[in-house]
Amino acid sequence: MCARRFLIAVFILTLLVVAAAFALFQWGGNVLLKSATPKGHFAARPADETPNYADARSWLARPGMAGDPSRWLPEGAAAANTGKAAIFYVHPTTYLVTDRWNATLHPDRTTEMRTRLFVQSQASAFNGAGEVWAPRYGQAAYGAFLLTSTDARKALDLAYRDVAAAFAEFLRQVPEDRPIIIAGHSQGSLHLTRLLTARGPELKERLVAAYLVGWPVSAAADLPAMGLRACTHPQEVSCVLSWLTFAEPANPDLILDSWSGSRGPNGVRRVRRDIVCVNPITGTRGGDAAPAANPGTLIPSPDLSSASLASGSIGARCTGGILFLQGEGPSLGPLVLPGNNYHVYDYALFWAAIRRDAERRLAAWRQ
Repeated sequence: MCARRFLIAVFILTLLVVAAAFALFQWGGNVLLKSATPKGHFAARPADETPNYADARSWLARPGMAGDPSRWLPEGAAAANTGKAAIFYVHPTTYLVTDRWNATLHPDRTTEMRTRLFVQSQASAFNGAGEVWAPRYGQAAYGAFLLTSTDARKALDLAYRDVAAAFAEFLRQVPEDRPIIIAGHSQGSLHLTRLLTARGPELKERLVAAYLVGWPVSAAADLPAMGLRACTHPQEVSCVLSWLTFAEPANPDLILDSWSGSRGPNGVRRVRRDIVCVNPITGTRGGDAAPAANPGTLIPSPDLSSASLASGSIGARCTGGILFLQGEGPSLGPLVLPGNNYHVYDYALFWAAIRRDAERRLAAWRQ
């Protein structure tokens, strides 16, 4: 039943995203901006709604939690031999309404279901390497990513403050000799990029790897401020993995036009040629992998009752900062975003490869 809810919710979520992207493609940005802009102006959150991360209720997943969605495994996946790493995972945007600029920590039922299901389908890839900590946070509404207004900036800042506070509590509770893995997707990766800019250098010795997936990361404008480099081989540690998944013919302009030309923390302009692309199948920057090398793509069953793994179904190669799919692959449904953007499936396409990569890097860190 849990897997069924997962697949149906992802289906609905993706339809909503596709509808918004199609509006942008078909009628231009004004229609999308009007429909996505939250009502009114950003309002500061009341003090009594500020999360207390010492309280287990402020977490979606953490050690010892009953019904922890990050412990889920698809059919065909080997039972997790939990490693000794502590994983800090931040979920993508799941708040798709416009009644406010930031979601509450305990939002409407539909948003709550979406959020838990992304923890289930993405953070679960790391549960073989250790225990997952996934905070609830005041995520910015999706309209905040389409605007450059003061309201949008304040909404993103509030979301980041929650992530930073959750990470501080995570570090307080995790023993200092434990290695850590940092992972996120989309909005989650944006906040983690900022977090690593603030704290990356001090964490380098403990960091197994950072998976900043579904958000562009510049090797020239972002990584130097983190004190980290892109992963160049599968046994490397204290490095960053990031990818944006497309099929050919690809058109990444919709997501990269506003990013290109922005400045990183060091003042360097971000440009497309500097986008970090680490192939999750090979674990190497700029890697190329045939479909046979992919140990497992997360796919739904025909009757939507469960999810399973299909190995050797789709490969990938990094070209020009983009991860391009190779091979026919399994049917994931007609839910790809305009421009052949597989953003929704950044984790699902390579679920078993991400799992293998995290466990392999953890073993290298121990050595």
